[in-house]
Amino acid sequence: MNPTSPPRKQQIPVIVLAGFLGSGKTTLLNHLLRNRAGNRIGVIVNDFGSIEIDAMTVSGQVGSTVSLGNGCLCCAVDASELDTFLETLTGPAARLDVIVIEASGLAEPQELLRMILASENPHIVYGGLVEVVDAAEFDATRDRHPEIDRHLAVADLVVLNKTDRIGSEEQTRIRDVIAAAGAPGGAAAVIGAAYGRIDPQLLFDPALRPDGEEKVRQLTFEDLLRDRSAEEGGDGHEHHLHAAYDSVSFTADVPMNPRRLMEFLDSRPQGLYRIKGFVDFGVGDRANKYAVHAVGRFLRFEPQPWKRDEPRRTQLVLIGSGIAPDALHKELADCRESAAPGPDATQDAAHERSMWGVLRYVQRPDRPGDA
Repeated sequence: MNPTSPPRKQQIPVIVLAGFLGSGKTTLLNHLLRNRAGNRIGVIVNDFGSIEIDAMTVSGQVGSTVSLGNGCLCCAVDASELDTFLETLTGPAARLDVIVIEASGLAEPQELLRMILASENPHIVYGGLVEVVDAAEFDATRDRHPEIDRHLAVADLVVLNKTDRIGSEEQTRIRDVIAAAGAPGGAAAVIGAAYGRIDPQLLFDPALRPDGEEKVRQLTFEDLLRDRSAEEGGDGHEHHLHAAYDSVSFTADVPMNPRRLMEFLDSRPQGLYRIKGFVDFGVGDRANKYAVHAVGRFLRFEPQPWKRDEPRRTQLVLIGSGIAPDALHKELADCRESAAPGPDATQDAAHERSMWGVLRYVQRPDRPGDA
């Protein structure tokens, strides 16, 4: 691969899914494959036993790669092959939207995180480290695997699975332990789940396809499950999954102050997992809007030229658990400039300096692994 090759128009988020034996991460992984919101998912595992291949329509296998009938791919690799398979899965022929790495037997989550952040592959972006925890066996797991505290310290999202088997007081106690194990200044967001069922939109956005691209295709296993869920009243189940987290939508028609916004982003509250959207910095950069991608403590800005006649505004969505939506909305509102710049306003030295904090998080070709 040529590390200086230009990235594809949309970078592919790479999500690391970790958890000890019995936590339910395999169940969660298969849940994502069945409820993928139209996304084509590439899964990297240590062996195919982690994926319920028999429950899918297998359309072909080449070497260590299984092609699933719903447009998803599954690769069985070891850690030394990770970069090679990431290159394969991010190629145009794969046409994937999301990549999930199932950490069991592959490498320690911290090591996988470092490998992704240091990767020279320009087509990927870090999508978060998700640690799945067995709520019913939490203390026993900590006794058997004391290293779980290290995993919790670097996790961006903790899925407290099997909460249907414990009471609310016990769940609160475990959440407190997880918060204490978190990294200073930013413990992971924690959401409860039963049978590994979480809303996929916590991890990735619904796929947007060109009109007609998927109108004519083979019926998939996911379609059958969706139809059966609808027959059984599955709409309430979907609503229940969404109720496990909070989301905040913010729009501003005046530019954001770069320094104030960076102060907000540098002090993100506990429980805030993802931030996505576009920011207008006004005179700070009149030519570009800035796509923002934040997962846990990871932050990336990507300048993108404004389209002709495109409204100049900031649009952000914040997703988390246990957050205060009204307070977050007010904090963002306080980051706005007092007024929109005049049509003749130009960037001066003060405006240029105000953008330095933002530009620290813009990836450059000579800094493939910056964050």
